[in-house]
Amino acid sequence: MNGKQLKNSILQWAIQGKLVPQDPNDEPASVLLERIRAEKKRLIKEGKIKKDKNESIIFRGEDNSYYEKFDNGDVRCIDDEIPFDLPIGWAWCRISNLFLHSSGKQQSSNNSHKGTLQKFITTSNLYWGHFVLDKVKEMYFSDEELVTCSATKGDLLVCEGGAGYGRSAIWENDYDICLQNHIHRLRPIIDGICEYVMYYLYFLKETNQLASVGTAMPGLSANRLKGLTIPLPPLQEQQRIVQRVRSVMPVVDKYGHSQASLDALNDDIKEKLKKSILQEAIQGRLVSQDSNEEPASMLLNRIAIEKQKLLKEGKLKKKDVIESVIFKGDDNKYYENVNGKMLDISEEVPFDIPDTWCWCRVGDIVNILDSYRKPVSKGDRESGKYPYYGANGILDYVNSYLFDGDYILIGEDGSVLTKGGNPVVNRARGKIWVNNHAHIMASYIGSSFLDYLYYALQGISIKKLVHGFMPKYSQGDLRITLIPVPPAKEQARILERLNNVLASTMRT
Repeated sequence: MNGKQLKNSILQWAIQGKLVPQDPNDEPASVLLERIRAEKKRLIKEGKIKKDKNESIIFRGEDNSYYEKFDNGDVRCIDDEIPFDLPIGWAWCRISNLFLHSSGKQQSSNNSHKGTLQKFITTSNLYWGHFVLDKVKEMYFSDEELVTCSATKGDLLVCEGGAGYGRSAIWENDYDICLQNHIHRLRPIIDGICEYVMYYLYFLKETNQLASVGTAMPGLSANRLKGLTIPLPPLQEQQRIVQRVRSVMPVVDKYGHSQASLDALNDDIKEKLKKSILQEAIQGRLVSQDSNEEPASMLLNRIAIEKQKLLKEGKLKKKDVIESVIFKGDDNKYYENVNGKMLDISEEVPFDIPDTWCWCRVGDIVNILDSYRKPVSKGDRESGKYPYYGANGILDYVNSYLFDGDYILIGEDGSVLTKGGNPVVNRARGKIWVNNHAHIMASYIGSSFLDYLYYALQGISIKKLVHGFMPKYSQGDLRITLIPVPPAKEQARILERLNNVLASTMRT
């Protein structure tokens, strides 16, 4: 269990009445709700607030179902909104039963300069349990807006939209603060209930129960917020729950940080171990060589024959058929014969390989399909049916390039390269969508060769080929990347060993 899971478990115990013991001497939550309703009636009578048209009472009927009765006499069953039963003394209610709701003022260039210039906070200032006020904006507020669009000490403020929707904190400062319209203000009818409600909202957000439904962007609308059902403990028990949560959360947070550090360390160790195993594999040290096996040069010869065949059939472009042979000379230096031109590439070759192996360029041994992307009409797209690949691996949306076959995909740019890492390598079979930030490679001689190449590309270091202000691993970079190629039969032994060893390593 990680820190987040432990925190959610503690909060779940809290809202189900399992975190602290109940005291039969506590004033029941039903009495607390009666006092809140009486206070509302007083404020309505004095003209300080308007009557809530949706004011209601939630109760349990003799049939053990839960019902909601409204001021107009309507009663409806709400069993589908009640996730669990409560301890004696607790009660279900709506957020709107406990608070007076309002929102801030819309921030717009069209706002007039009427009123006075005031500091106001936005969702960027509001976090769980606290505020960050080092950058506070200013806007003009009228006298009326100062009343309806500002928070006073003791108000619970809640983010409406954006990634941080639901974030809540209590305004504890001795001065009032104006609010942007994307912040909900919940003003308690009775003091002492805000912190418990804040923890409840946190639990709902962390367990994906908070967002408004039927909206394009996730958020927490006013109606959704006010309509939330909440398990309400007696006020004295709320205080005990809050005290317990306050005392354990620092320990939980410390545990979470320690667990995260340990997980990161384990992931780093696993990644380094995987890299080490892959490097052993591509250097010919993971399995033994057999001198009786057909050497890799024969494998490369079959690839060259297949390329010539595809060229004649018009399925391959002439630029993709370059005669390139890499060999080790008598002087122990590595040379490349490119269409009859001899080049010394010793500085490019990172290590020696067994005699039966060959060094070669990626562009010479696989078909790079980047230039073969064919736009697909919008009507032909099947969103969500096939995996979609981009620079950083599998994504969750589609674009206009559909491929069907057996491929290796490797990222061209993206966050991994920005952080100084190697490009992301993926193995894909069948129908897939690929955007223009991932290179696509197909084999000339069958899928087993791609299986080996998939591991080889992860074992070598490609960082030196990544360049540019915004780091990029271009198609040109991919084509000239050096790869050590073993004989076909040795590839099969390497793959079998890798699959066994890496599976065991990743489980530890």
